[in-house]
Amino acid sequence: MLTEKASYLKGLMEGLDIDGSTKEGKVLLALKDVIAEICETVDAIDSDVDDIVDFCEKMDEDLCDVENEIFGEDDDECCCDDDCCCHCHGDDDDDCEYAVECPNCGDTIELTEPMLEDGSVECPNCGELLEFDIEEEPEDGDDED
Repeated sequence: MLTEKASYLKGLMEGLDIDGSTKEGKVLLALKDVIAEICETVDAIDSDVDDIVDFCEKMDEDLCDVENEIFGEDDDECCCDDDCCCHCHGDDDDDCEYAVECPNCGDTIELTEPMLEDGSVECPNCGELLEFDIEEEPEDGDDED
């Protein structure tokens, strides 16, 4: 988004046909260069932050595995927040009923039955509140009249 805005400003400035020999022209052209440099730096920082977040998530999962090995698995206490993301309650996926994609960030979120009963869940990646209304389908044979 920032890069697009900087490109737009650059295009506007080029359309003004700024005279680089005047004091004002020199300032405007220097600002254009600074804006472009800031955008490149922010893009690099964003990429680095994404890499660090991925690394931290992997480290958290590994730490949870180590804790389970050392202390054993305890279903009453989890190393995570309310929404367990590292499956430290066992390796079976019986708890996972559905997987949904966050419309805000595109992250895949695994939902359990208790999460469905709550009617909403906060995306662990971006914090977006996802609300849903799941209607139960009738059992086979319930529709027979």
